[in-house]
Amino acid sequence: MAAIGIDLGTTYSCVAMWQGGQVHIIPDDQGNRTIPSYVSFKGNNCLVGDVAKKQVVVNPCNTVFDAKRLIGRKFNELQVQEDIKHWPFQVADGADGKPKIVVQYFNELREFYPEQISSMILSELKESSEKFIGEKIVNAVITVPAYFNDAQRKATIDAGKIAGLNVLRIINEPTAAALAYGLYKKLDGEKTVMIYDLGGGTTDVTILTIGKGPTFDVKSTSGDLHLGGEDFDLKLVDYLCQEFEKENGKNPKNDKKSLRKLRVAAVNAKQELSSSTESTVMIDALMDGIDFNIDVSRAQFENICFGLFKDALKPVERALADAKIDKMTIDDVVLVGGSTKIPKIRSILQNFFCGKELNMTINAHEAIAYGAAVQAAMLTNEKNESLVLQGVQLFDVTPLSLGTSCGFDHQMSTIINRNTKIPCKRSLTYYTLHDNQKKVAIDVFEGENPITIDNNFLGKFILSGLTPAPAGKAKFEVTFELNVDGILHVTARDEYNGRRKSMEISYNEGKLSEQEIENMLEEVGIKKNYDKEKDEELLAKHKLETYILNIKSSLQDSSCELNDDNKNEATIICDDTVEWLKEKHIKKDYLDKLQDVTTKLTFIMSNNKRNINMIYDSPVKQQPKRKYTKKPKL
Repeated sequence: MAAIGIDLGTTYSCVAMWQGGQVHIIPDDQGNRTIPSYVSFKGNNCLVGDVAKKQVVVNPCNTVFDAKRLIGRKFNELQVQEDIKHWPFQVADGADGKPKIVVQYFNELREFYPEQISSMILSELKESSEKFIGEKIVNAVITVPAYFNDAQRKATIDAGKIAGLNVLRIINEPTAAALAYGLYKKLDGEKTVMIYDLGGGTTDVTILTIGKGPTFDVKSTSGDLHLGGEDFDLKLVDYLCQEFEKENGKNPKNDKKSLRKLRVAAVNAKQELSSSTESTVMIDALMDGIDFNIDVSRAQFENICFGLFKDALKPVERALADAKIDKMTIDDVVLVGGSTKIPKIRSILQNFFCGKELNMTINAHEAIAYGAAVQAAMLTNEKNESLVLQGVQLFDVTPLSLGTSCGFDHQMSTIINRNTKIPCKRSLTYYTLHDNQKKVAIDVFEGENPITIDNNFLGKFILSGLTPAPAGKAKFEVTFELNVDGILHVTARDEYNGRRKSMEISYNEGKLSEQEIENMLEEVGIKKNYDKEKDEELLAKHKLETYILNIKSSLQDSSCELNDDNKNEATIICDDTVEWLKEKHIKKDYLDKLQDVTTKLTFIMSNNKRNINMIYDSPVKQQPKRKYTKKPKL
């Protein structure tokens, strides 16, 4: 069965699949190879992609973007609260502590989890793929930023389930880009490569060696989950707001529609400044009917975003330190992501690597989906059938450290360090803290902070039945086993009596339950049926409308051979139907009305006193007159 690879991006998404020995980037209905990660709710319609993005100025409160920045997060997280300030749509605190996006849909306020919004984008990509190959698609590989934590990865899988996808694997975005690069370049000999991925919402850096086979051996990965093109846009928006306020004494930030107009203009200016040294921002009636015109130079933009541009280099330094290699040993620096087109970003990177030429040979917008499609093919039978994929091996790493709490002061005791190759298995021995202690709680965390309360809690279980002994004498072993899909299995064993307890870690706090996912799948099914009914209703209305307009046009034509009485009678029927069409009706009403007016008009025309030679498009097939022949006499 065919499997697709999906780059579910913060600002743009892309889907690809392996077919006929090569990767195909799948376009949408409009021929676009990437779609904006936007979802807009308008009346009873849910719009996705380009059509949704076009609603962002006229319908800002019901047009959702940046859902990736909320997925797997908690509402009270500082970064979430900062993001909410910049969005025109409403984000509320759910009963489970997760953020919920509030929009007007079906004439009522509806709340959606970020997973549901992401699933709508995934559904759009899935449908485009099914149209492309002409068969149903179930399996997919979805990419995520390398620094996504366990909760964010699991939430992405939930989004895939809601979209009706079986997620074969979650793969890191720069690792996917490395697969695209390695297969595209067809390297001779081993190379050490750095993938620098700066997209709309995140920065990811991965260092790996690519050898014969090819084999992809990841050495380290680093990133920033809140640094990308969106952040550069916000800096430019802040600057434009300040300039408008200086001139007019009004702050556009106080008006959601004005703010969205400025954001659209800022994105356009940023993109233009990648190829020219100056851009003009022109917005008619930005606020209270006041026009806004201002020139922004590339130098000004670079100064506005200077701090963020410097931060974009920090993941590079961390990745090099974790891989324990010198920057001069990097053979190739490969750029991925739309924000790497910014000249200052390229300049900073090139200066850091002592003037090394940056590699821009792979498509910055499509490389991640390309690599995801390769991984999808590797996980299905395509690997055995394709000579290109035979011998391809991928060895990834865990992006965050995994450990337990240790002692009374909540110190993080790391068992698996970040950038450890997966699959892997590590163990540590612990001692009891109390005399005759009979049980111990094993709390599992991920993160780099030395204090566990500042890290991400994954789960806990109790090892009971410990052998009674003085404090510090009884010991137990904790083992972490991480499989190739990043699923963590934790085991604790009493070293004296051999008693053990284990669990598979999956984040449960705030996670969508299976029942919730089932309910959302059912809701998707209801919506699809509703959409189908609406399409059929509109089609029935269109047929009636087209028929009536054709008749009216024929009646007004000078060649019409109806007599005046019949023409007036037919015109009255057409005019009454046009008025009737202005009201809301259901599909059956439209079909019944079509049958009724067709019968009436056909009767009028058949009884015309003159010889009728009138051409019109009737939706009702006329029965041919039967021909009678005389029977021969016997």
